[in-house]
Amino acid sequence: MVPRKVSMAKRKFAIGDYDLVVKRSRAGCGLFTRDPIEKGRCIVEYTGRVLSTAEEYTTRSKYLFEVNKRTTIDGRDRSNTARYINHSCRPNCEVEIWRGRVYVMAKRAIKPGEELAYDYGREYFNEYIRPKGCKCAKCSPGGTGS
Repeated sequence: MVPRKVSMAKRKFAIGDYDLVVKRSRAGCGLFTRDPIEKGRCIVEYTGRVLSTAEEYTTRSKYLFEVNKRTTIDGRDRSNTARYINHSCRPNCEVEIWRGRVYVMAKRAIKPGEELAYDYGREYFNEYIRPKGCKCAKCSPGGTGS
């Protein structure tokens, strides 16, 4: 039997077996790693039910992720551990979309005990975060960021 070649993209989006834990953070609940994570590694996938166009405008979920103009994921289910990743103005993660799926990648090396965070984007920030005040480490009083 000939071994199948695994594409570079498929390898890039292979989710690592990291020990992730939900606990209190500056912004409520956050997702933290107990393991070191190398830069560029895939940490977790943002999962959930794909909403119909009508549902996008009527849902009260706070966990919507717009994949593209036609696809929005409702990640409210608690089995979606990526839902606990908070916004940061100096993030250690970034989101990449591949084949209609949403992956959270390490933007830099992440140390055990660090909270995972990515930039939610200008539109979300201006509508939901700015009015209440950003609670990320960079923006908090005395915060140094990571």
